[in-house]
Amino acid sequence: MGPTSFPDIGKKTRDILMKDYNFDHKLTLLVPSATGMGLTATGVKKDQVFIGDISTQYRRGNTTVDVKVDSYSNVATKVTFDETLPGVKTALTFNIPDQKSGKLDVHYRNYHAAVNSSIGLNPTPALDFNAAIGNENISLGGEMAFDTASASLTKYNAGVTINKPDFSAALILMDKGQTLNISYFHIVNPSTAVAAEMIHRFSSYENRFTIGSSHVVDPTTSVKTRLSDNGKVGMLCQREWRPKSLVTFSAEYDTKATNTASKFGIALALKP
Repeated sequence: MGPTSFPDIGKKTRDILMKDYNFDHKLTLLVPSATGMGLTATGVKKDQVFIGDISTQYRRGNTTVDVKVDSYSNVATKVTFDETLPGVKTALTFNIPDQKSGKLDVHYRNYHAAVNSSIGLNPTPALDFNAAIGNENISLGGEMAFDTASASLTKYNAGVTINKPDFSAALILMDKGQTLNISYFHIVNPSTAVAAEMIHRFSSYENRFTIGSSHVVDPTTSVKTRLSDNGKVGMLCQREWRPKSLVTFSAEYDTKATNTASKFGIALALKP
């Protein structure tokens, strides 16, 4: 309930046009536990190089601890505290061995506002802030980032979204006012949805658009398609072959580059 948070404005459209598309070989193994401890291992093969990470999550009461180790032995830790105050969630993140990577996030939400803030824990921290006001039907919000080292704004964007049970429309002014993003999502019937996105850059007068669809074939199989103005056609097929275990096949063909091979990818998510 309440307004859509600013990072989630246009999310329904992005989910159809971008979510789960993968043109590499990806494997994810999830091992949950009733005791609050969980393990996730992810590996991706890109350009003949295999990279991956292992993460573990521990939950106890209102506290969650996430630890992730990547292929380069970097350790990322996140400690989240839910409901430290009514409607408030805080998170502390830091990486090892980077001593300047510490960051404190504070999230607040109620029926009329959604606020997220982040500050780096170092002598010259970067400040990130976004907020949205409204209700479950309409949200108006913005975000900004301030670099204390240079005393300058590095980001400021604004957006508005309208959400109804069968459609969602969003307008976002991005890149410090240099880019306009317009997106639309519509549920055609219980098994089919369509989405469209248009991007206009004021400096170059360039227009880009992408349209796509999502269709549920049966309770375990879904298909997505997308077409961009640059001539690229994408297709995705995802099947849940056992509860929460998914296999996803993605393909993309560039109609304007007939001499270039099509892209294919497969992702496998396993949950015992």
